[in-house]
Amino acid sequence: MKKTSLIYLSGMAILVLALTQACKKKESTPTPTAVTPTTSTEFIAKDSTFYNFLSWPLQATNHGPDPFLGMAHAGNDSTVMRQVYFYNGQYPANGKYPIGTLIVKHSTNPAHTVNEFTAMVKRGNNFNPTKGDWEFFMLSSNGIIAKDSLGNPMRGANLMGGMCGSCHSQVAYKDYIFSK
Repeated sequence: MKKTSLIYLSGMAILVLALTQACKKKESTPTPTAVTPTTSTEFIAKDSTFYNFLSWPLQATNHGPDPFLGMAHAGNDSTVMRQVYFYNGQYPANGKYPIGTLIVKHSTNPAHTVNEFTAMVKRGNNFNPTKGDWEFFMLSSNGIIAKDSLGNPMRGANLMGGMCGSCHSQVAYKDYIFSK
């Protein structure tokens, strides 16, 4: 009986020691956590940011001319279709979209004279405070940030001479977003 108790106690001691060591390892090794758009102070888009955007949730499809758009996004073309994709179907929180929100608009028409890809990213960190901290982009069809004739990326707060931000100011009350 003493031998059985001794073996039992030894086994329990080994088990307690093993569990204690396992807990210490867990405590000393930090668990990686995903960075969410709301915890970041700035999100800087790169070429891979818009990869596979056509698989993102389609949030709006608009057809024909749009007086709000004027010449932008072929707003004066009666045959154009505009599809708006939001990465992860993002919605605003308390009226504002979180930093890291990604939106791509594809404008096209049946004659293939329009095939435009534009994007907006909620960058944050006072990047563009007069336009809700949004950064505007022109993209190629594969989602890579387009380049101008000098090889410069087509992105920024004042893209297209500030036309993007000026137009989106019409919906500043919706955090500069027309489609939601």
